[in-house]
Amino acid sequence: MSIRFTAKAGRRLVALTVAAGLALGLAGCGGGDDKKPDTSTSASKSGGSKPSAQEGQSDQPLAELKGPNSLLLQITSAKRDSGGFVTVNGTMKNDGGNNVIIPSNLSGNETEIIRNGSSLGGATLVDSQGKKRYYVLRDTDGRPLTTTGLPSLKAGEAIPVFMQFPSPPTSTTEVNFQLPGFATATIAISG
Repeated sequence: MSIRFTAKAGRRLVALTVAAGLALGLAGCGGGDDKKPDTSTSASKSGGSKPSAQEGQSDQPLAELKGPNSLLLQITSAKRDSGGFVTVNGTMKNDGGNNVIIPSNLSGNETEIIRNGSSLGGATLVDSQGKKRYYVLRDTDGRPLTTTGLPSLKAGEAIPVFMQFPSPPTSTTEVNFQLPGFATATIAISG
């Protein structure tokens, strides 16, 4: 009886800690300044993608990764927050002329993540200097803290995506971003 009580209490403590961390992370996104993000009405060179509604992203991506079936992942920001997380934002685009179904291998191969549907749960950050690999965070129910329910993309269509990882040490400013089926890219972490 006491082992079951201890296990339940431990799960509740983990859930409370994750919820508090997410709340702190969201509170940090509110910002204190009244600056509005710059907006641009000009079209990109490819002429097909619409500007993303994600805040704090530069016009120039940190990295562009080519994947299977003419998919292109543009990483627009990798920001460290005070809650101990790194959030990677970007855009997944169908750069080809045909409709594309997002491959299931982007979810990774962990049973717990796969049972929660399509996602970018297979993404990792590799700190070569510290010799560590960081996997996408999960909530207490095993759901990845990343974009989920990925649709098929029409030719030229793009969707905003995000992935949240544990933060490497503050001395680590560059990591390798990996996603199954895509090229590896080195990205800089801000914040």
